[in-house]
Amino acid sequence: MSSANTPPVVVQKYGGSSVADAARIERVARLVADKRAEGNRVCVVVSAMGKTTDELLARARAIHENPPRRELDMLLSCGERASMALLAMALDKLGVPSISLTGSQSGIITNDAHSGARIVEVRPYRVQDELERDRVVIVAGFQGVSYKKEVTTLGRGGSDTTAVALAAALDAIACEIYSDVDGVWTADPRVVDDARRIDALSFEEMQELAAAGAKVLNAQAVQFAKQKGIAIYAKQTGASLPGSVVRKDAPPPIGSVRGVAHKRAFHVVATDTITQVRALFDHLDAHEIPSSSISGHAQPGAPSGVVTLIPPEDAHGADRCFSTLPKGSTRLPDVGAVSLVGQGMLEDRSVLTNGLAVLDELGAAALGLSTSSFRVSFLVEPARVEDCARALHTRFLSADRVVADPDR
Repeated sequence: MSSANTPPVVVQKYGGSSVADAARIERVARLVADKRAEGNRVCVVVSAMGKTTDELLARARAIHENPPRRELDMLLSCGERASMALLAMALDKLGVPSISLTGSQSGIITNDAHSGARIVEVRPYRVQDELERDRVVIVAGFQGVSYKKEVTTLGRGGSDTTAVALAAALDAIACEIYSDVDGVWTADPRVVDDARRIDALSFEEMQELAAAGAKVLNAQAVQFAKQKGIAIYAKQTGASLPGSVVRKDAPPPIGSVRGVAHKRAFHVVATDTITQVRALFDHLDAHEIPSSSISGHAQPGAPSGVVTLIPPEDAHGADRCFSTLPKGSTRLPDVGAVSLVGQGMLEDRSVLTNGLAVLDELGAAALGLSTSSFRVSFLVEPARVEDCARALHTRFLSADRVVADPDR
């Protein structure tokens, strides 16, 4: 806890594009030095440089088609460690005292799942000690240590979770997430030309957008922030633009839809009957394969069974898993998903029906759908995902619908 005479703590996270090369690392070092010069104690969380994680995965698969997850975690954790050490060197060059720490040295304690662990506790004693010594503390994101003393990784986007967890443990006044995008947008601006930045949105909206494919923030990090009541500021590295804030009680959008998110592909596995789902899930658990969405039906006289969608980015060893599915389970062709996200989505069913009408006009058949109180997702052919995202954005979101946050 900070006293009246103790400088406040700010936690910053810089994504892979922000530390992709030496010049960008030096720019981040200057930004961190400026934040410290404002009178803050600064803890920085870094991702691996650029495409390092993908490159390490490719190297692993060149050796072994289905590498053991424990060894994969040992390998992938090296990416963030390189970033933290290089940033510490850049700060030292500027005369700024700093120290780099791994996830385990920082007290990030996780469960024992590899390649998709969850943080269960943060013991930031070493971080606090170094902050008291007036050092900038640079933490390797995306990683921790299990209670079994094994190195673990948190899954794609896990550096966000590291930052939010540390912000909560350090009683930070702000958690700032920096990337190459200026905040959260109504859709991916690289796909939808008329997408606009959102000033403020709720934890629930951001969590659904992240789970549905928006890449600015990690869904688990948003859930952690919601539980701890920590506002997240998503900003563009080095820009003076305001970015977006994710917080409790954000002003509602005009209309029901806050944003459109998409994922180009999910793996799909289905069972013939709903009673076979236990065997399928036991099989997926044995291979540590995550699920994103599950739907089923067992009413007499109707087709029965369960369909589960599996995000490919953390499904290491999926081919081996799918080649030995239990009896009654089948892998189906991959699907894409386009989601409409906003508060009270099911209170107005016209969102769903109008969305279906948009897809029909586009000639993109809806292969399935799923809903929550904050989301309506349409499953479509992977090749049609971006067309559908643009069409749905045009139908539900336009320039005059974006709401400014009166509290900013």
